[in-house]
Amino acid sequence: MARYVLRRLLTAIPTLFLIVTLSFFLLRVAPGGPFSQERGLSAEVKANLERVYQLDAPLWRQYLNYLADLLHGNFGPSYNLPDFTVADLFRVGLPVSMQLGASALLLALIIGSILGILAALRQNRGVDYGVVALATAGSTIPTFVIAPLYQLVFALTLAWVPVAGWGGGALVNKIGPVLTLALPQIAIVARLMRGAMIEALRANHIRTARALGLTSFSVVVKHALRGAVLPIISYAGPAAAALLTGSVVVETVFAIPGVGRYFVDAALNRDYTLVMGTVVVIAVFVIVFNLLVDLAYALVDPRVRYE
Repeated sequence: MARYVLRRLLTAIPTLFLIVTLSFFLLRVAPGGPFSQERGLSAEVKANLERVYQLDAPLWRQYLNYLADLLHGNFGPSYNLPDFTVADLFRVGLPVSMQLGASALLLALIIGSILGILAALRQNRGVDYGVVALATAGSTIPTFVIAPLYQLVFALTLAWVPVAGWGGGALVNKIGPVLTLALPQIAIVARLMRGAMIEALRANHIRTARALGLTSFSVVVKHALRGAVLPIISYAGPAAAALLTGSVVVETVFAIPGVGRYFVDAALNRDYTLVMGTVVVIAVFVIVFNLLVDLAYALVDPRVRYE
């Protein structure tokens, strides 16, 4: 197991290097720059700013300088927020995004799995049709529709919750963003669990367990669920990486100070370092969670071995 983890980590290094390289040069290919959109900015001032931030250097030199800084854990300064470095912005925004993402992921896995199991146990009945209908609606309605509807009904009409804002992390401020993030994931998890559980319940060892007189609870929880949960684990890896690094739409609509809003502002203002920092963080999350998914496979399914 240790050799497998080490091998995967070593494989992740060239993957991360390729992502950083492609992102760096693709950002530079687009016309304009971080100081091209400033109104009233004279050519002399623009040239001085580019010299200060070393943007006047050859592209290959900028690339090598960025790699050197990245190896030392330095994401560089923010071009459009000069009072902060990228690390400062992440230090404030990333914990907020991770709180929302972790809460939404946990809620989606619990509720989605329960709904999927109920639908599989009541296949082709009212409960099954209801779960499938809700899952279809939840996976097709986008978050930029769910979020304003939540604000309109529960905040403006009923006045039960605030319209937007973080409120220092208060529970009442988290309800809307977490539900908005979780609803599409609940729909996907429910459909995955339903399909996997139906297949697992038809397996030969499940028929044998029922013939031996085991209770329905034991058959479903101890035997069928162990095989049915594998697709959920596979999906949870990339879903966790996406949710924990923040949602652009949700954080913008609810005015949440997470990394998602920073990424939008950075992309619009061509803030190279902030965009690159966000890409690197997301890539690291994806690599780490995919590794955790592979390790979880071995814990859930004894047939999986990493030799």
